Amino acid sequence: MKTSEIFTSNLPVGEKLSVKRTRFEPKSVDNKKMKRISIVSGIHGDELEGQLVIYLLADWLNKNNDKLKGIVDIYPAVNSLGVDTITRGFPLYEVDLNRTFPGSANEFLPGQVVYALANDVKGSDIAIDIHSSNIFLREIPQIRINKEYSKSTLALAKELNCDFIWIHDAVTVLEATFSHTMNSMGTKTLVVEMGVGMRLTKEYGNQLLIGILNLMKKEGIIECEEEFTVRTPFSSEIGDVFYLNAPKSGLFVPALDHCAIIKEGDKIGDIVDPLTGTIYSTLKAPNDGILFTLREYPVVYEGSLIARIFGEKSGKN
Repeated sequence: MKTSEIFTSNLPVGEKLSVKRTRFEPKSVDNKKMKRISIVSGIHGDELEGQLVIYLLADWLNKNNDKLKGIVDIYPAVNSLGVDTITRGFPLYEVDLNRTFPGSANEFLPGQVVYALANDVKGSDIAIDIHSSNIFLREIPQIRINKEYSKSTLALAKELNCDFIWIHDAVTVLEATFSHTMNSMGTKTLVVEMGVGMRLTKEYGNQLLIGILNLMKKEGIIECEEEFTVRTPFSSEIGDVFYLNAPKSGLFVPALDHCAIIKEGDKIGDIVDPLTGTIYSTLKAPNDGILFTLREYPVVYEGSLIARIFGEKSGKN
């Protein structure tokens, strides 16, 4: 195990920005090329779920170094300034790091950070970019794939023990993300979304750890007798995603557990007025499916996203 700085920059008042990586590799290095996987989190400073996953993985690797047959690089807090200040974007510059890739060595500071990350991860066989939702929504463990790269990444995604695989059509803004940049460089990159901003969800962390270990075993990065049982995910290849938005402002009171299997017409929750004891609106499922996104922060305004539901495509025989 070796920890190093992949990027540093002096800041005002004697402070220093530092982005760190820890590398795990076998004690005896084979001459043949070893596979390499990079696990990245903290591109958004208010997303901490990935740090728990990386801690659990590092703990496993520390205890099982003899089972390691490839290279594992971990980057727990890319936006270290954002993590320190509980800020989603890059402080002072107020930019989203995941909209500034691939960056450049001669750009403004956020562009230099993402450039350093992309070039350090470059050459990995696989990369996993772990995100949380924001403070408003809770997501079940899911993988989001750009349709442009789905042929090369979908099989890997199915090994990660997540509940849902959401294949997106290409959107221009995605070209400025870490995942799009790395996929275009030849590193098969998956984006995991899970949990809620500024919080840790232990069961999700352990679920993804099993998935990462399973994937590493299948790819020959670790070698062990232990079998990792993973769930079969739903996939947007065979269904549609439905959005449920608030028709009124008020306090959202959920009626269902997250990740519930629901039927059309099932009650999702109420939007209420605490001042008068009035129910403004009762929200019901527009279709059968799985509730994979649910409002976490209860104060809502007209148009606020309440839920996302995955269901079979209409008209399917």
